[in-house]
Amino acid sequence: MSERTKRDIFESGLALRREVLGDDYVDRAFALKDAFNEAVQDYVTTHAWGATWARRNEDGELALPKKTRSIMNLAMLAAINRPHELEIHLRGAINNGVTKQEMLEIFLHVATYAGAPAMLDGVRVARKVWAEHEGKAR
Repeated sequence: MSERTKRDIFESGLALRREVLGDDYVDRAFALKDAFNEAVQDYVTTHAWGATWARRNEDGELALPKKTRSIMNLAMLAAINRPHELEIHLRGAINNGVTKQEMLEIFLHVATYAGAPAMLDGVRVARKVWAEHEGKAR
């Protein structure tokens, strides 16, 4: 991959990361960047956000809608028990239009394939995020 191509992928990933997670979150993540974890921020932005989330189809549109990616993330993060990342992506899912009822259905689906503990943890974190979100909306 050429440096220009990598830079383009990084920039498209950064723009989408900001759109989904918000400028405040991304700015905080980059403010914590140091010699030890600089490669982590580069990796996440380039690979997760630029090469995956910002992937385009032949028409130049996102290969999958942001809401669809959010739904997949919530299910996977709950199933593999990553509550910190789940909390971040719950906020992004709200930004991408995933409703509270859809989240409940996602976590019920997770219970079928990953077990009740994964569902319960997912619902617990989602309740916290929704309470914060609804408190800000007032």
